[in-house]
Order: sequence, then structure tokens, then C-alpha cells
Amino acid sequence: MEAAIPPLGETFGGFLADFFMKITKKDIEYIAHLSRLEVDDSLVDKFADQVSRILQYIDKLKDVDVSGVELMAGAALSTNVFREDIPHTPPGPEITLANAPEREDDFYMVPKAVG
Repeated sequence: MEAAIPPLGETFGGFLADFFMKITKKDIEYIAHLSRLEVDDSLVDKFADQVSRILQYIDKLKDVDVSGVELMAGAALSTNVFREDIPHTPPGPEITLANAPEREDDFYMVPKAVG
């Protein structure tokens, strides 16, 4: 039987609010359901505590004075780090497939992932 999924506003405790609230066992079960993860019942309380402490730590960021800090679109440097494109001969399958756990001719063999 499929677990009922509560509306988003009923989960995540303080995650959606302006203040911090403790993450509940129900929140962890909901996140696990959305992630399609099976979580051992004996670990749910531990995970709830850990996630609560992580979010509580992150919540401290709203108290940081950022006045005078220039806005950025990303954390990467804005300088061009590309090297000159120099053509070369590829090493070939004997070298590129040398450490492959399984191969067939010049191809990597991987486990079937879909249906």
C-alpha cells in the first residue's frame, strides 16, 4: 500500500517558516518517500535529530551582517581559465579501456539500468 503524501505545508517543520522548528520523524519519512529511499525505522529519529541540527546551524546565516558585500551570481571566478585548444591523437581503446572492469570489443560493459 502506498503511503499517503501530506501537502507540502504540513511537512518540514520550520524549513518553510521564518523560524526554526525541530524536524520530525514524519518529515524524515516524507523526505525518504520523495527520494524513494528505504530508511530503517531505528535510524529515523537519529536522522531527524541530525537534519534538525544541520538546519539550525544554517539558520545562523540569517544573522550574518552582509552589508557592504557585493552581490554575486555564483561562487566561481569570472576570469577565463580555458587553455588553448590543441588537437592531438586520441590514445585509443587499448589505453582508455585498460582499467575497465568489463568490456566488449571497444566498448565499456555496464549493468543494465532501465527495465
